[in-house]
Amino acid sequence: MTPMMRGGKVAVVGGSIAGCAAALAACRGGADEVTVYERTAGDLAERGVGLAVHDGRYAELEFAGYLDAGMPWVQMLRRRWYVRDAVATPVGREIAAMPFPFRAYNWGPLWRELRGRIPEEVAFRAGTPVQALRPGPDGIRVETAGGTERFDLAIGADGYRSVARTCAFGDVRPAYAGYLAWRGAYPVSRLADPEWWPENECVYVVFPGGHVVLYRIPDDAGGHRVNWVLYTAPPPGLDLGLGLDLRLTGPAGLPPGGLTEALARHLAHVADDLLPPYWGAVVRATASDELFLQPMYDFTAPRSAKDRVLLVGDAAAVARPHTGAGAVKALQDATVLESALRAADTWAHALDAYDRDRTPSGRTMVDLGRRLGDALVLSTPNWRAMDQTALETFWKEADGTGAFGGGELKARVV
Repeated sequence: MTPMMRGGKVAVVGGSIAGCAAALAACRGGADEVTVYERTAGDLAERGVGLAVHDGRYAELEFAGYLDAGMPWVQMLRRRWYVRDAVATPVGREIAAMPFPFRAYNWGPLWRELRGRIPEEVAFRAGTPVQALRPGPDGIRVETAGGTERFDLAIGADGYRSVARTCAFGDVRPAYAGYLAWRGAYPVSRLADPEWWPENECVYVVFPGGHVVLYRIPDDAGGHRVNWVLYTAPPPGLDLGLGLDLRLTGPAGLPPGGLTEALARHLAHVADDLLPPYWGAVVRATASDELFLQPMYDFTAPRSAKDRVLLVGDAAAVARPHTGAGAVKALQDATVLESALRAADTWAHALDAYDRDRTPSGRTMVDLGRRLGDALVLSTPNWRAMDQTALETFWKEADGTGAFGGGELKARVV
């Protein structure tokens, strides 16, 4: 494909995984100048939670040049489902096992790898939050505490509290789903009796009203870390201590070490009374400063592009993590953006092409997250009555369109 539109100035609002991928896309798409604005001044690579990429989606993203084998990962092959049973082994009673062709990554090292691939000429302005975007007839102006600068395009990669999305669609707000996700990660050396849990297995431990997902991720030194995320609704009337004001700002989480006493007691109850002993101990082995909490929420913007504002990753649509495709969607957004910039002869044509591809994709993933959240947390079945056949039927119905792990990337970068 012969490039038709070259040049221009592009601002990327947000410098996380989505922002780094978007900056790469803008450079490869032909922009003359790219500036990344990241609100955080510290090292984002210190974030150490896990994420997973389906093998099929990895192949597409590798072909497009956004992932490669040099980025540390752990291969997963199987997913085993366990339920607590008094007469079973410490890991519980296995009710099903399924193929699980996913690669597990550590957010921090993956971000560092993507950040290192951004060309040196890109200006990466850490500790520079964007205050507002002002579209105009000649482009869009980016306002920070240091002043205002004009760009031809602003890419919003600044997460669910996106300034860019507020500029384009000010009435879109995250909707609280009614339950929470506890997350933890720690060195695998702390794991007791590792022979109970093969390295290439992802584990789903299910209980009435929730489940916990566990898998290993790379550390930053050639080894592994234990990574887990537990979903369940808090008991009615429990003081969450989160200071939620869903009408105004959307839900906020608690950082590592910030778990309230009431929430810590509830997590201990789940680990001790609802999980099989082995998996309860895995959760219990997490230090307080390795724990953090996220209320679950979702939304999708009506469009992924408007005027000179284009949205990627969580700025455009937040699907609950059950989909196994959060990072995949952000990287797919970048590949489609690159293709759109390469093929278009005007900014309007590029934004329209991107929007036509990514808006339906975002809606699909949000819908999938809601279905899986209902099936796995809010309206759980009688897990103890399940066997392999019943679980396979349950999962097929919950997955619906088969989009778990992310939909197939249709646009190819050439």
